[in-house]
Amino acid sequence: MDNNRCAYKIILASGSPRRQQFLKDLDLDFEIRLKEVEEIYPDHLQGVEITNFLAKLKANAFEGTLADNEILITSDTIVWFENKALGKPKDYNDAFTMLKAMSGKTHEVITSVCFKTQQKTDTLFEVTKVTFNKLTEDVIRYYLDHYKPFDKAGAYGIQEWIGLIGIAKIEGSYTNVVGLPTDKVYEYLTNL
Repeated sequence: MDNNRCAYKIILASGSPRRQQFLKDLDLDFEIRLKEVEEIYPDHLQGVEITNFLAKLKANAFEGTLADNEILITSDTIVWFENKALGKPKDYNDAFTMLKAMSGKTHEVITSVCFKTQQKTDTLFEVTKVTFNKLTEDVIRYYLDHYKPFDKAGAYGIQEWIGLIGIAKIEGSYTNVVGLPTDKVYEYLTNL
């Protein structure tokens, strides 16, 4: 898609360097606009309901600020493990606990992407299953000490060292695990 022929000017509402790089890698022109949003969701929500809610919440913060020709993209990713959402770890110990719990087991990475214009709001999502190898405590400590993944849902980045040595299997979109299902985002934008 030649972004110059895109009907909309793309606005990415994400401070994530990974999401920003994905849009660059897709050869899309975009502008970054950020708004602070308290990411709180109702307790009864499960899995994809959480990410859909938070992606829309982030988009709604821009209500009334978009021009006619602008499309806003917001996104939210969680790790869904044993019927619980794992967001970004609070600290080192929280990250250690998350990774130790997921060791040798399968979890889901769920990302929702919200597209908002003046006329409409659409949300899509992707679910990818990730299975970790058995991770020793030494491996977990090494990863946390050297890569400090405290800004990542589930306390890991698949594109980092832990992904090279700790992932046994992935079922679904790799880019979704990094933070954005790029194929679905591209398809949505090209079908506008």
